[in-house]
Amino acid sequence: MPLTPFHLGPALALGLPLRRKLHVPTLILSSIACDVEPLLVLAFNLDYPLHGYLHTLIAATLLGVAIGTIMKSLEPSLKPLYDPIRLEDRKPSLSHFLAAGVLGTTSHVLLDAPLYSDIKPLYPLQANPFYNPSATLGVYSFCLLSGLLGLAYYIRLLTTRK
Repeated sequence: MPLTPFHLGPALALGLPLRRKLHVPTLILSSIACDVEPLLVLAFNLDYPLHGYLHTLIAATLLGVAIGTIMKSLEPSLKPLYDPIRLEDRKPSLSHFLAAGVLGTTSHVLLDAPLYSDIKPLYPLQANPFYNPSATLGVYSFCLLSGLLGLAYYIRLLTTRK
């Protein structure tokens, strides 16, 4: 799903109810971070696969750890932004950031893998055992439905007392 908001749906639907265990802003950011790769390929007409290394589970995991670590270090500066929009439920630990980062990036790869033959999720294996073009409607429907559920949950969260 290059450059689409569809990855945000599962992040919201999973992250908001689990915000005591996952840092939601990190999950949201990491769920779309892998798409910096196709964005750069398309924007600069690079001679590089649309879904390259960031769309492998190995690189996605490393990216998730990096995002989690960076977001933890930025927490003191960003916390004032999170409080009014109620994305944090309590003071998160490093494990909340790391879990959110890795979950976001790896789920991105796993959601894209059935859709694109050029993804190599199990790199260095060159095959994509998850590729299944007939799953396209199901993956998009899942992302859309989870996005609606996540949005409904968020609205409820915003309209109820702390």
